[in-house]
Amino acid sequence: MHPIRPDRRWPLHDIATTRQIEQAAAAALPPHTLMERAGLAVARLALALAPHARRIWIACGPGNNGGDGLEAAMHLQRWGKAPQLTWLGDEGKAPADALASLQRARQAGVAFGAAPPPDWDFAIDALLGIGGARSPQGRMAEWIAALNSGGQSVLAVDVPSGLDADTGNGAAVRATHTLSLLTLKRGLFTAHGRDAAGAIWFDELGLLPGTGDGAPTAWLSSPAAASTRLHASHKGSYGDVAVIGGAPGMAGAALLAGSAALHGGAGRVFVGLLDADTLKVDSAQPELMLRPWDSLDLGAMSVACGCGGGEAVRAALPKVLSTARALVLDADALNAVAADPQLQLQLKARAGRGRATVITPHPLEAARLLGSSAAQVQADRLAAARELAQRFSCVAVLKGSGSITAGPGEVPLVNFTGNARLATAGTGDVLAGMVAARLAQGRDAMRAASEAVHAHGACADRWPDGEPLTAGELARRA
Repeated sequence: MHPIRPDRRWPLHDIATTRQIEQAAAAALPPHTLMERAGLAVARLALALAPHARRIWIACGPGNNGGDGLEAAMHLQRWGKAPQLTWLGDEGKAPADALASLQRARQAGVAFGAAPPPDWDFAIDALLGIGGARSPQGRMAEWIAALNSGGQSVLAVDVPSGLDADTGNGAAVRATHTLSLLTLKRGLFTAHGRDAAGAIWFDELGLLPGTGDGAPTAWLSSPAAASTRLHASHKGSYGDVAVIGGAPGMAGAALLAGSAALHGGAGRVFVGLLDADTLKVDSAQPELMLRPWDSLDLGAMSVACGCGGGEAVRAALPKVLSTARALVLDADALNAVAADPQLQLQLKARAGRGRATVITPHPLEAARLLGSSAAQVQADRLAAARELAQRFSCVAVLKGSGSITAGPGEVPLVNFTGNARLATAGTGDVLAGMVAARLAQGRDAMRAASEAVHAHGACADRWPDGEPLTAGELARRA
């Protein structure tokens, strides 16, 4: 059993692949083995999380997720915990494995009730798992409401009941812990999944990697490998970044991106402000070299374009798209591209010339690019990120809870760092600068984007409690 932390690449699977792995494993093992292993894993984690709990409520659904809960109840009863179990199943319709665990729970003396106990200090959610195809109703919905209103710790079996294991959407149990079984479900890490799942644990139930030949459909992103700068190097060794943005009244966005690029390791950073009447030097960051944007040799630079760009960025985009050696498009640059088919063709053509491009939309910007709505984008974030990458022949970072990095023909990466502290103005500009700095240092687009997203979120995770996160300080620390 493993606690899931953002310290390595973990494989993520969708429901269809998980079913394939499950069927292959079940065919190779004695009957009921997987459920026995799952129930034992749930019971062991429950005991570790709540060793002193006196009243444990186990809410079991009618399918095999409920069977895992029944099996766990049997172990907890034998270990002296006296769980209170509610079951929504029908003995005439229940799966064979769940019926076997039902008999084992009864033989162990587990107490069954028709309704949730009035008082409990730890609960196990074994209602739906990955089997829920529609919103819970009736007694199941009532029990989910009771789990969410109890104010106590809840351990969800496989996924919080009501959560779509593929997309991370759905009105679900709000668990404090989730034990994902057999595979890690990708919906736990994006959209509402992170809020619903709490701390995530994983047990592969004794299976070796590759069982069932189910290839991951996504990966959790991982931190960058440690790197050492050579003594015999100079500022030219680490590339030049140009930030183009900062329309009238929005210079701060471009300066934030420039600061992030500086602190992200770029050798030199130039800022081409689109407001010609603004400052000529940033006295707080004199390392930033302010220049007219059209005087810069973009063909030799990694360019971050769009931060605070306003309407003015439209005029710059044809040259930027055609000449930038490597390019990050953010904010107003994305809105301009979404509204102009010619710019879209230029963006897509960059791949044919071997020019690296990363786009970093939030859901509304992604919707404009795809001609859809933010709700449609959020309904399946992985699918939206893949479509963006494929349509525009670039690497796409769909920002949000569990930011997704996707590239044409690549398995997407889901980010597991970051928190709500990042919900403040300017943090997206900082991310654009961080990506541009990594492109300038020679990383490919997929690696530059995923490493920047991971580092951006990890910095927020390290942020001292009680200290407000500001974009300017984030740029200096990330």
